[in-house]
Amino acid sequence: MNDPAPSRLDLLRFLERVQEQDLARTRRWIDDEERRETERFQGEQARPEPPDWMIEYGLNRDSLPTAVHTGECTMAGRRSKPTDADTIRRALAAGVKPCSFCRPDTELGVLD
Repeated sequence: MNDPAPSRLDLLRFLERVQEQDLARTRRWIDDEERRETERFQGEQARPEPPDWMIEYGLNRDSLPTAVHTGECTMAGRRSKPTDADTIRRALAAGVKPCSFCRPDTELGVLD
């Protein structure tokens, strides 16, 4: 009925197996994290350069521009399209509002 207590050697071998499993799991975690880092780096390298300028349109497909932005402006909405500096200047001259966050009018040197 009473099993003899495991020997010290048996206990140490058990501990060794547990630690080997822990080490294997840690190495898998490291491999996974290295793979994620590589994918993140490749994604950053593959990301296209932002446009120089953006023009934002209203809700309708045929609506007029509502604002102009620099290409890296984080306030530009989903309805923004890349464009060139001349188009931005013309839009500003036509009364389209410049973004108060990125100030494309200031960057282009356009004064009211």
